[in-house]
Amino acid sequence: QVQLVESGGGLAQAGTSLRLSCTTSGFTLSQYGIGWFRRTPGTGPEFVSAIKWDNSSTYYADSGKGRFIISRDNAKNTVYLQMNSLQPEDTAVYFCARRFSPLSAGFDSLLTSYPFWGQGTQVTVSS
Repeated sequence: QVQLVESGGGLAQAGTSLRLSCTTSGFTLSQYGIGWFRRTPGTGPEFVSAIKWDNSSTYYADSGKGRFIISRDNAKNTVYLQMNSLQPEDTAVYFCARRFSPLSAGFDSLLTSYPFWGQGTQVTVSS
């Protein structure tokens, strides 16, 4: 079955970096767009970044532009989120999620377009 497993979270100081990994199985990663979302207590999931199935395009929420980099290694069935210059407001549980349809054109940040989610990894940034 479709599985996504996040790792790489932890405690970081403001200004430092973390790299999150999303290891996938149960489907052909090279055919699907992947998104990263985050959630803080009391709020719904927030779009962070996404990468198109063919690696031709990447997308970022304003909060991560210039600081976050999404990438994928289809041979390793893994998508990464490099987070630089971390700020306390980046503290959240981070989730990766798979697009519903393969070979999806364009960009989509809607939660409903990503029906398959991992369990999340906690990122805590101290000031």
